[in-house]
Amino acid sequence: MQGAIMPAPHVYKEATLATMQPEAGDYGLIPNAALVTAGGKIAWLGPIADLPKPYASVSSTNLAGRLITPALIDCHTHIVHGGNRALEFEMRLQGARYEDIARAGGGIVSTVTATRDASEADLLKAALIRVDALIAEGVSTIEVKSGYGLDIDTELKMLRTARQIAMHRPVRVLTSFLGAHAVPKGANADTYIDDACIPALKAAHAEGLVDMVDGFCEGIAFDVAQMTRVFDAAKALGLPIKLHAEQLSNIGGTQLAAKYNALSADHVEYASEADAAALAKSNTVAVLLPGAFYTLHETQKPPVAAFRAHGVPMALATDWNPGSSPLGSLLLSMNMGCTLFGLTPAEALAGTTRNAAQALGLADSGTLAAGKRADLAIWNVATPAELSYGIGINPLHARIFAGQAT
Repeated sequence: MQGAIMPAPHVYKEATLATMQPEAGDYGLIPNAALVTAGGKIAWLGPIADLPKPYASVSSTNLAGRLITPALIDCHTHIVHGGNRALEFEMRLQGARYEDIARAGGGIVSTVTATRDASEADLLKAALIRVDALIAEGVSTIEVKSGYGLDIDTELKMLRTARQIAMHRPVRVLTSFLGAHAVPKGANADTYIDDACIPALKAAHAEGLVDMVDGFCEGIAFDVAQMTRVFDAAKALGLPIKLHAEQLSNIGGTQLAAKYNALSADHVEYASEADAAALAKSNTVAVLLPGAFYTLHETQKPPVAAFRAHGVPMALATDWNPGSSPLGSLLLSMNMGCTLFGLTPAEALAGTTRNAAQALGLADSGTLAAGKRADLAIWNVATPAELSYGIGINPLHARIFAGQAT
């Protein structure tokens, strides 16, 4: 912002730093450390004994041994939407399957109706409540998808709402166009892609509302050929790709994502060894979403061992949405990633910091290093593993956003 006053230098001392630098191993811990912020960025960090003399006299905060990590990043959410689907929650508990609910007009399509009926002001009011819950857990960056409009006007309304969030809260928001989320009731999938989805994408891009393009490649949504047309349109606009892939079956979405050098392939429970190799080759992040796995009572786990073996970066996110993952806690997602999918606590923290940043194409976030954004989370814990260990526990002491305490 022109004329904005940049934050003055500040020293956070007597802390343990989890730098999350990949070459440092696990957490990249620096005990008995200090970290200096200036101008919204990290100016210096290291052992407190090595603190440069010019910083000795600037304002400081003694953290008494607390842990500093990069602020958390939720790289997959659907937090702009109307209504809720508590009734479907009851139906699933009575034995209905996700696919059955979707084919009967429930699922995504029911949220489409509620979102179309909601005003932009109402969508924003509800989204800010969800954003506040994430901020309270040390989240600094949130990805927000469209996809509950399935027509040009509502898709644009959702994206405009998402853009407004950062005007009302100290948080960074990136938007994903998800027009290829579901086939509108009574519509032909191919006709919808050509006559509504791609035109909506072009209109949203022209209005400056899109950072990335996503889709749902699944038997109940869109096939590889249909998603290819959307991705070609995105490529022509210079927009990066993400994809919901292999959540309920394997129809080739992960291979498609790799072919387009996607930022991420998300869900990926049914991904294969060959899919893992393809993601590694394209440097595409596998975003694991245990909230949906848990809510839908799924049993097919993502191939974590294959991802490890091939060196595929793994991220974790809430997938906060009204149907398959009404999960408003990224800390709980970390715990679930460990308990349900077998991630280590170090992998879980990497999944909500550096790998989540990579999944959004953000080179300036996700680790603690000089020159990176000063988006920090300060925790009342002795070890980083405690962040994944707790269930329903929020040990956040403070959140620093672009060098400012919030």
